[in-house]
Amino acid sequence: MVHHGRMSEPTRITAPAGVFPAAQYSHVVMATGRLVAVSGQLPLDEEGGIVGEGDAAAQARQVFENLRRCLAAAGAGFDDVVKLTYFVTDTAHLPAIRAARVAHIPDDRLPASSAVQVAALVRPEFLMEIEALAVVNDE
Repeated sequence: MVHHGRMSEPTRITAPAGVFPAAQYSHVVMATGRLVAVSGQLPLDEEGGIVGEGDAAAQARQVFENLRRCLAAAGAGFDDVVKLTYFVTDTAHLPAIRAARVAHIPDDRLPASSAVQVAALVRPEFLMEIEALAVVNDE
């Protein structure tokens, strides 16, 4: 599927009136178009092997690569992402996730996001799972 580009950019609001400004995300993202929901991605390679066991930075890079591939399969890209949800086994992994994210999403295009620390993921070696919502305005 070919990404046709956006007819209009999503509107991002980082500091709505009366809400403390966000540094790592946009509080509100408004967009019109085709919704693309990407399931939580794990640090697995295409053969199902874990990437970066015990290494949050390596896992984050793999998760963002998997997100990129899933978005591309739907004719979308990181420019179309309006919401990311991070599930982490330890909030200490968030700086590694931010470093991986910046390789794909510039700070002036931050989506809305939520970070949730969980007791466990589906397998104990997984440190994170990240899901995405994107909106594509096809021409």
